[in-house]
Amino acid sequence: MTLYAIGDVHGQLDLLKAAHERVFRDGGRDALIAHVGDLIDRGPDSCGVVEYLLQGSLSGRPWIVTRGNHDRFLPAFLRSPDWVDPGLSSGRHWVDHSGLGAAATLASYGLDPTMPRDRLLAEARRAVPERHADFLAALPLWFLHREALVVHAGIRPGRDLQQQVEQDLVWIREGFLDSKADHGPLVVHGHTAIDTASHHGNRLNIDGGAAYGRPLCAVAIEDRTVHLLTDDGRVPVLPE
Repeated sequence: MTLYAIGDVHGQLDLLKAAHERVFRDGGRDALIAHVGDLIDRGPDSCGVVEYLLQGSLSGRPWIVTRGNHDRFLPAFLRSPDWVDPGLSSGRHWVDHSGLGAAATLASYGLDPTMPRDRLLAEARRAVPERHADFLAALPLWFLHREALVVHAGIRPGRDLQQQVEQDLVWIREGFLDSKADHGPLVVHGHTAIDTASHHGNRLNIDGGAAYGRPLCAVAIEDRTVHLLTDDGRVPVLPE
């Protein structure tokens, strides 16, 4: 079975639906689609993205969504409001870090992100459906398919999959992006924004930078070959 994979969405609902349509044209509406996470933040409709993928899951669509580092922020704010992600070198809280995109996410739920933190928390707990927080908090950390291992950021090379830790799976760059090791399966990941899907032999980065106005990558993976799906059909993505 062909594995389809989609890069970091970051609140871009229209781009996500368009990427799905490219997949459907290539593999039918029952195609298996894995998403590398980062559903929320930065883009204009994080709420819509979560609802769209949640409804797809509830209706039995064969869609997998792995957990990205950004997907942890909203449920953590609602349930542990003082939590600061240890992966943030700045040590700043999600709602105080302008570069993370919290304001756009909160605005998508009808909230004013400039209100005082305590009031914002109370309003967010009323405005964000519990099912959205539950969905984000329960996303799996990885998805293993015969064609590839799908994970948000990458893996710690040389460590068994069952021994990988969440902080690496959602945050890793150094030690993974520069590794030439054979990981076994092709590792399909996002997290590090580039211009378009890039194949490095042992890993495939599909974060095309949709958060920054670039296209949302959708790829087809079969028999260890990779194709980028465009409006004009498949384009091979060859190892660099």
